[in-house]
Amino acid sequence: MESRWQEMYRNKLKSPEEAVKLIPDGVFMATALTNGQPPALINALAGRMAAGEVRDVTYMCSLAVRPTELHNPETIEKINQYNTLDAMYAGPLERYFLDQGYYSYIPHRLFDGPMMTARVGMGAAMITVSPMDHHGFFSTGINPDYIYGFIRRNPGCIILAEVNKFMPRTFGNNHFHISELAAIVENDTPLFTLPDIPISEKDELIGQLIAERVPDGACLQLGIGNIPNAVAKNLTDKKELGIHSEMLCDTMIDLYEAGVITGSKKKLLPRKWVACFAMGSNRLYDFMAENPMIEMHDSEFVNDPYNIGLNDNVVSINATLEVDLTGQCASEAIGTRQYSGAGGQMDFIEGAWRSNGGQAFLALYSTYKNKDGKVKSRINPILEAGSMITTTRNDVQYIVTEYGVARLKGFDLRRRAKELIRIAHPDFRDWLEFEARKLNFLR
Repeated sequence: MESRWQEMYRNKLKSPEEAVKLIPDGVFMATALTNGQPPALINALAGRMAAGEVRDVTYMCSLAVRPTELHNPETIEKINQYNTLDAMYAGPLERYFLDQGYYSYIPHRLFDGPMMTARVGMGAAMITVSPMDHHGFFSTGINPDYIYGFIRRNPGCIILAEVNKFMPRTFGNNHFHISELAAIVENDTPLFTLPDIPISEKDELIGQLIAERVPDGACLQLGIGNIPNAVAKNLTDKKELGIHSEMLCDTMIDLYEAGVITGSKKKLLPRKWVACFAMGSNRLYDFMAENPMIEMHDSEFVNDPYNIGLNDNVVSINATLEVDLTGQCASEAIGTRQYSGAGGQMDFIEGAWRSNGGQAFLALYSTYKNKDGKVKSRINPILEAGSMITTTRNDVQYIVTEYGVARLKGFDLRRRAKELIRIAHPDFRDWLEFEARKLNFLR
């Protein structure tokens, strides 16, 4: 059979320019997150869209980690004459083009993404995969993310795969057979790695506050950024922690090597690390390669609040940008400006609430400096005009700043206002109390 799969591989192997000719007019299509995005295919498709050789295509992407022709303003100007570019999550590259009006944003929860595309209808996808094994299967490696679920929810979807020897093969439910692919291109591009960003004093304080509330046997979800990493660095005295997380990161390896992560207390897939994507160093990617302890699934499985809640003592740690005195959290936008995305924040907050002993923390610095250099509070009486609410006041559980932890869920607006004022920066507490009285939150 292996010779049959090799022959099929040779027949489907094309140049990027040949492969993207399979994308028809009028199709809704997507690509993966971060390292799952295939640069050779993307550049070839961008050229075809800019030339008007394919029209009325809606192309959806998220969190690009390397520039392509889809980040070239001249190319995008031409593409926008015939086609539409959308983003489901904004990193620095998407953020710029959203600001310029070249891209539009699709609001969603990561868990809902695959079902959402099934109801809209998705006709094509472009992915990066590891080299084919002798059974004819390719792994989406560190990036099944939402794309694997998108494709599985849309039978008949045209799949273009870019084979990259640097994409590690992983276990779990994230594989495609050669017979399912419309075309293959080869492009060995080294994977993007995250730089090592120093943890600040504020990160350390927040990390300590959350870490001391993590019980032995907890199941961790760590979001992206310094604060989740600071939490992880303060967990070295814990025992028998598990992993069920949207993303895998390097600090998890540190905890594993210290004997802290065992997964022995997990109820869903005990002793397995479960995630839908990874981003970190080559050390992390090498650790994941063909490691039977790690299972990579799509976001519909990983981010399903029901699945999350099957584990006891789920601890979810994510970031937010602004909080009002009732507990409403704007985590993805600054006013009307799309800054990132909802991602899986609400999925894990709901999942932690379903979990026996679960806790969901949203962390932020108490202040920031605006463009004029003026220090402003991130805890405010009301949200900035036009702000998009990511986590509602009905769902928020714990808010954390460098000044403390505020427990909100289950308490009235008076208690919430007092708790949030308590963890605000001292310079703003009197002002917040004054405004809270004007709003009748305090008497």
